[in-house]
Amino acid sequence: MFGKDENGRDVVSMTARERHQRRAPLRQVETYWQALCEDGKVPMRSQIDPRGIEAALENAFLLERIAPGMAKFRVAGSHVGDLLGMQVAGMPLACLMAPKDRDQLRRAITPLFEEAVPLHLSLQAETGLGKPALSAEMVLLPLRSDFGDLTRALGAIVTHGRLGRTPRRFLLDSHSAGQAPMAETTPALPDRRPAPQGLAEPAQPFTPAPPKVHLRLVVSND
Repeated sequence: MFGKDENGRDVVSMTARERHQRRAPLRQVETYWQALCEDGKVPMRSQIDPRGIEAALENAFLLERIAPGMAKFRVAGSHVGDLLGMQVAGMPLACLMAPKDRDQLRRAITPLFEEAVPLHLSLQAETGLGKPALSAEMVLLPLRSDFGDLTRALGAIVTHGRLGRTPRRFLLDSHSAGQAPMAETTPALPDRRPAPQGLAEPAQPFTPAPPKVHLRLVVSND
């Protein structure tokens, strides 16, 4: 159901069950990406298999970095196209945003490609004639290109509310950053030798002297 908050803004009301169900595509995409990070490295674009996120394909998309803080859609599911009422392949990610929030989006996604940081964004659509209240959540996950550079990203978006008249453009309500993949390291074994005391020198390991060889002269007159 829909209503107004104390400031007169449109509010989308939902139960915890509805929220859990609508976020399922985000969880599937993020879980799949995390599984590819098991070696502690950002996954490569070529590792993404659509079969691994089959239930979330209509909400998923792939991005390519085109400039600092800017990315374009390489491939996008049908839900992204429905939001804008057009095919979005080749269009900038910023086309989903209201013009006044595009600079804010640029700043928000900069760590995605520069620091390999996963991002979660909360969005609210602009409202107006034929455009009812509509909220959205988006996840952006870094990927490496075939050359190994951080210029790709896997993403997904889910919405709650009636689509209404398109295109729907969003305001950035909030965003948060996750943790970049960390390579696993083998801890060094502790040095169990006693620490030097005062001016004493560190103990040196004992190396036995080589055994002495005794020679005996044997004379035979036979």
